[in-house]
Amino acid sequence: MFGSKGGVTQAMGNMALNDREATAGMKTALRILFIEDHADLAANLCDYFEERGHFVDCAMDGITGLHLAVVNTYDIIVLDLMLPGMDGITLCHKLRQEASKNTPVIMLTARNTLEDKIAGFTSGTDDYLVKPFELKELELRIRSLTQRAQGMRTQRILRVADLEFNQDTLQVHRGGQRLEFQAMALRILELLMQRSPAVVLRRDIEQTVWGDAPPDSNALRVHMHTLRTAIDRPGLPTLLHTKRSIGYRLAPPDAPAV
Repeated sequence: MFGSKGGVTQAMGNMALNDREATAGMKTALRILFIEDHADLAANLCDYFEERGHFVDCAMDGITGLHLAVVNTYDIIVLDLMLPGMDGITLCHKLRQEASKNTPVIMLTARNTLEDKIAGFTSGTDDYLVKPFELKELELRIRSLTQRAQGMRTQRILRVADLEFNQDTLQVHRGGQRLEFQAMALRILELLMQRSPAVVLRRDIEQTVWGDAPPDSNALRVHMHTLRTAIDRPGLPTLLHTKRSIGYRLAPPDAPAV
């Protein structure tokens, strides 16, 4: 895990995770995001699941947690209800309705009333676990939810108009024609498609791809030019749009602004 257990961990890029998973040879390893503001519990969760071969990120507040959940790809999110910055109900609602993310979510809470459970499930939570709980029970619930999700989608495919990105094979097609990209361009494309039709800020792209050491601004421009040349070939509707001095948007021309 990146960072200290008392603070917010640095987001892991998907490519780095893939490399680590392949090296470790753990086909059942999961990518888990814990959003929990209780430092001791967060540390216990991270230690327990890392020791079992999983890849773990952790956030100590709702705003950072939502950011990590949106810009990265996880197999499951374990979310506390009461969080500083943004509560779990609001976070889950934004994740589902605004970011269009269907990552399975387990909500942790000390509240056990029917009204609390209804609020959680209405916001998009998949499961509800009342504190205190046994880590083994949480592990079993995580396995059950992720196996169910994997069974529902044997392949993870992002689609924007006639552009398709298979996240398992890393193959990209538009109108049935295969497009070839290097790793950096693929990571940027994945982020833009995940956030479509929203505008993705330049700083968010740079943070996701290069972390805390972004290169000069020309590097991003070069990658965007590569993407635009391949995706928006002559005669096809434009999908990749530049918002000058703000960021980029991948969406059909008639898609509503978000």
